[in-house]
Amino acid sequence: MTTTTNLEPSPVNVRIKISALWVTVLLLFAFVDIFGLYRPDVRAAIEAGEIGGFAVDQVFLFSAVAYVVVPSLMVFFVLVLRPRVNRIVNIVLGAVYALTIVAAALGEWGYYLFASALEIGLLAAIVYYAWTWPEEPARGTTPGREGVRRTEVP
Repeated sequence: MTTTTNLEPSPVNVRIKISALWVTVLLLFAFVDIFGLYRPDVRAAIEAGEIGGFAVDQVFLFSAVAYVVVPSLMVFFVLVLRPRVNRIVNIVLGAVYALTIVAAALGEWGYYLFASALEIGLLAAIVYYAWTWPEEPARGTTPGREGVRRTEVP
């Protein structure tokens, strides 16, 4: 005799989904950059004072921090911004970051291309969830009860 356990599906709020996706994108950013330090060509370029053809100076480092700060803040902002603003910001930033990742991946090694493809997939999921953000039920209705006829008990 076998026993099956039916687990109750627990819907996850769209804000939590998008926030978790931003966290995952950030983790990939960090690990790809850390793993890049194992490459002799990257270490040599850093020792020569440049990364990816850019001089490592205050402007570069400020720009790099600004690039990472935006998705870092999105982890929180997704949870607190109004839905309409949230939706627009996530669609725009998801698309913009996907384009920058494509540009940065040109001519890179396989591990970088793999991680970039994952990042683009995660950003596409962010755009998808933001695009398909569920609408709030009309006032006076009970969620999940649309179309159910109310009857009065005498």
